[in-house]
Amino acid sequence: MPKCKETLSIIRNGEKMPDLSNPKYTIEIIKKYEFAFQKKFGQNFLIDAHVVDKIIRSAMLTKEDCVLEIGPGIGTMTQALAKAAGKVVAVEIDKNLIPILEETLQGYSNISVVNEDILKVDIKELAKIYNEGKPIKVVANLPYYITTPIIMGLFESKVPLESITVMVQKEVADRMQVGPGTKDYGALSLAVQYYAKPEIVANVPPNCFIPRPKVGSAVIRLTKHVKCPVQVAEEGLMFQIIRAAFNQRRKTLINAVGNAADIKVSKEEMAQALTMEGLPITIRGEALTLGQFALLTNHVVKQKE
Repeated sequence: MPKCKETLSIIRNGEKMPDLSNPKYTIEIIKKYEFAFQKKFGQNFLIDAHVVDKIIRSAMLTKEDCVLEIGPGIGTMTQALAKAAGKVVAVEIDKNLIPILEETLQGYSNISVVNEDILKVDIKELAKIYNEGKPIKVVANLPYYITTPIIMGLFESKVPLESITVMVQKEVADRMQVGPGTKDYGALSLAVQYYAKPEIVANVPPNCFIPRPKVGSAVIRLTKHVKCPVQVAEEGLMFQIIRAAFNQRRKTLINAVGNAADIKVSKEEMAQALTMEGLPITIRGEALTLGQFALLTNHVVKQKE
């Protein structure tokens, strides 16, 4: 990953811009700069002050916090974050938004903007530079097409994190917090719950954005576990088994794992693990809890010793 490069150290001390959560000012700025929304970046800007306030309160920010905002857009939520937190680092991929942010964030002395792709930023280094390596809080209005890579990237790269509070598509938020036996339950549910406690804090209708998305959104807070909720011998193997189980969710766990070319676990080993846990060998992955996946993984690892 390339090192994060600060391209704009906001912001000159001066008169602050009006509150952008008022749709009037958002539209004025968009027209002034003749900004064209880019579908490839999934740009839907918030225009509801109540929703912005709900996100800020749900993130439980203090003046001691350093916040990473992913995709600030024109700076609507960035303004509110700067008032609530000690420092804000906003990472924006669209270079066309940088001159807009220079104007809309004028007057705030605790914001830095980085013109980079968040998936290529070394966030550990960013936390080191802006927060002395201490845990940061992430707040974002995430585009649907990179929601999972961003969230899993934050967790899997072991970035020092306290919490992630994000706006996502409602169906994605639902998938993050559900348990076994539901149609939305899957690999994302288990991965998120392994790293954090998920809680949907608000549902947000399409009319709170410009342009309006076609589906509803939700704000979800992921509070990182202080201690992992399960003990697993090989984390990587457990997630391989989970992915295999949900890639072929209508198959039994034994067959799904047996059909996965990238997992060196035989059907016999998985059958023995299930038997040792007192589970039927015909069970599907969608019926198993995170704790059960961890125990099955431990049994498989022990068989291979």
